[in-house]
Amino acid sequence: MRAQIITIGDEILIGQTLNTNAAYIGDALTKAQISVVKTIVVGDDETAILEEFKTSFDRSDIVIVTGGLGPTHDDITKSCIVKFFNSELVHHEEVMQDVKNIFLRRGRKMPDVNKAQALVPKIARIIRNQRGTAPGIWIKKNKKIFISLPGVPHEMKAMIDNDIIPELTKLNKNKDMFIKLKNLLITGIGESALFELLGDIGELLHGSRMAFLPSQFGVKLRITVEEAGEEVAINKLSEIEQKIRFKAGKYIYGTEDETLEGVVGRLLNERGLSLAVAESCTGGMISNRLTNIPGSSSYFERGIISYSNVAKVEVLKVNEDELIQNGAVSPESAKEMAEGVRSISGTDIGLSVTGILGPAGATKDKPVGLVYIGICDDKTCMVEQFFFGEDRLLNKDRASQAALDMLRRYLLGIS
Repeated sequence: MRAQIITIGDEILIGQTLNTNAAYIGDALTKAQISVVKTIVVGDDETAILEEFKTSFDRSDIVIVTGGLGPTHDDITKSCIVKFFNSELVHHEEVMQDVKNIFLRRGRKMPDVNKAQALVPKIARIIRNQRGTAPGIWIKKNKKIFISLPGVPHEMKAMIDNDIIPELTKLNKNKDMFIKLKNLLITGIGESALFELLGDIGELLHGSRMAFLPSQFGVKLRITVEEAGEEVAINKLSEIEQKIRFKAGKYIYGTEDETLEGVVGRLLNERGLSLAVAESCTGGMISNRLTNIPGSSSYFERGIISYSNVAKVEVLKVNEDELIQNGAVSPESAKEMAEGVRSISGTDIGLSVTGILGPAGATKDKPVGLVYIGICDDKTCMVEQFFFGEDRLLNKDRASQAALDMLRRYLLGIS
């Protein structure tokens, strides 16, 4: 089965709101073995909406629409559905009760405008909304399915998970073709360098698909396999993954929804090691990421933001003379910061970061984007130099990612 996704709303079209709904629906459909062939955003314009309804319904088996089901004047999706299917709006008493109950639970009086939520296309089967006031709409015509859902994400997600996907799974007749996906999370290597490292992509994939999805945190490598037979698809996906790991394994820190801080936390826990962090240029971002993980108190002892030279000397006991001589952004300072935070906290490992994130502060020898990261234990201390870009906020992300990845490699013994 082939599906198309239509998101309606001027706020999405002009970039004021991110289109997370399409991403969620696309992922859910793919996992249900339904091919998503197109996703499109349409503004709150009747002509544009009707044109897209026709195009999508002609070319696919399933059309899923989100947005424009509210009670205000700019919510025109229902009226467009009625025109497209040559139907009419009728009162639906169960929907009316659902709307009343929502306001009753919230202890608020229902505005008269919300009565319009109970008007639904006569041709449609209603999907009850337990989290909001706009019901979902399911229309089957010419052996095709047209679905319209609220644009509010938590309402839409509940309908997708509890109603839409289970029903579509039953109807999916193409069960001999199986789509399997795997996301490999990669950091420490750029998109183009990774592409070259993997070599002949055609030889690697043998007809399957792979997408490079870069960000300041690294590259998400998405592998998509579609084969006749589930076991065949699983085996082919596994074969491709193993080939990629053979070539780029040291850069792969996780899969799917894993986070680098989560991986690092698990490694620290498994090894029974404790960590303290001294941050300068990242301003606490590394500590924040580490403590986002539940249970991080078992391995994370403290984080110190030693932003000024005074703080580096007073708190971390960095040698003032050497700090003046070498500068705060230097391998020597990174080493002393890591040693210092480990010493005062009594942890197994000290991690430090210091750099020039811009836009000011650069010198001839120390450009914007220069960062030093240090790791010390009771036997050794190592420092690595990094060069990032010129965007201050992106550099904070990149520096925190590089620090966590350097720690990951240290814990795994990867050079």
